[in-house]
Amino acid sequence: MQENKYDDPKFFEEYSKMYRSQKGLLGAGEWHEFQKLLPNLRDNAVLDLGCGYGWHCRYVIENGAKSVIGVDLSEKMLEKANEINKLEGIEYQRNAIEELTFRSGQFNLVISSLAFHYIKDFDALCRNIYNWLQPGGQFLFSIEHPVFTAQGNQDWIYNKDGDKLYWPVDNYFLMGDRETTFLGNTVLKYHRTITSYLSSILQSGFKINACVEPEPSTEMLENFPAMGDELRRPMMLIISAEK
Repeated sequence: MQENKYDDPKFFEEYSKMYRSQKGLLGAGEWHEFQKLLPNLRDNAVLDLGCGYGWHCRYVIENGAKSVIGVDLSEKMLEKANEINKLEGIEYQRNAIEELTFRSGQFNLVISSLAFHYIKDFDALCRNIYNWLQPGGQFLFSIEHPVFTAQGNQDWIYNKDGDKLYWPVDNYFLMGDRETTFLGNTVLKYHRTITSYLSSILQSGFKINACVEPEPSTEMLENFPAMGDELRRPMMLIISAEK
């Protein structure tokens, strides 16, 4: 099993207070762009990697998918998913993404939300996903943007009055592990360049259909003025590919 902070009670409690944890997809700043890239879900077999509370699992079932397997390493995440997002057609599995095995061509769609920057070997994962998809199958995922992960600390540079001056980008081409603080804990992530992400996908055999740096929606900016800072640098990256 890989590193799993989410089963730490204090960490999980803090995560549960986040807006996206409480409001689901409507509380996720990238959802309005992610949703646009989803294919027709009718009768699809879907795999959700790093499913968390299961919000995406619920969405695909409610929009026509015949089945979805949601995978997460955290027992607490899956307990919550089974509590609030357990519908007919949804199966939750506890496992590390790196250790999964599925049949060749088992799925029409593989999705993931903000999980792959925790994966050390993205090349191997892309090859696996390519194998698990049927011909014409879709691969759609979001990650923390490489501009966001590069420097490591993942925080602004402030002036003496505490005002945000700028977002630091350093060691961008030095790919590898980064230790950062998230919800009061030290968390290990892996930084890659945009080129590296795209190259891994292409070398696995995929065709890339879209690459999106999502901005906050108008609604988010109106309801949460602090989201205006998300216009100063990209926080997330969404990639859509096809077998």
